[in-house]
Amino acid sequence: MSAMSDSDSAAEPVAASPLEFEKHLAELEQIVAAMERGDMSLEESLQAYERGVALTRQCQAALDSAQQRIEVLATKGAPAADSEPQAGE
Repeated sequence: MSAMSDSDSAAEPVAASPLEFEKHLAELEQIVAAMERGDMSLEESLQAYERGVALTRQCQAALDSAQQRIEVLATKGAPAADSEPQAGE
């Protein structure tokens, strides 16, 4: 696992595709399990933590993107208040 630079951590996370999301989530679960075992050196733990933060941000960006898509679809499916037929039309 490589350490992230300050410029990497300041960048906006890019939303992952559904397949990438699943891979990121699985990697994050592996990192958590490894850290919970406690058999990592301090440096390895710091690198794993940095990677976990990056993965968390990417997964959150993917979830935010999915939520926006759902909201757009829900809005398109709901009839607009001014689109209802007026009396006498």
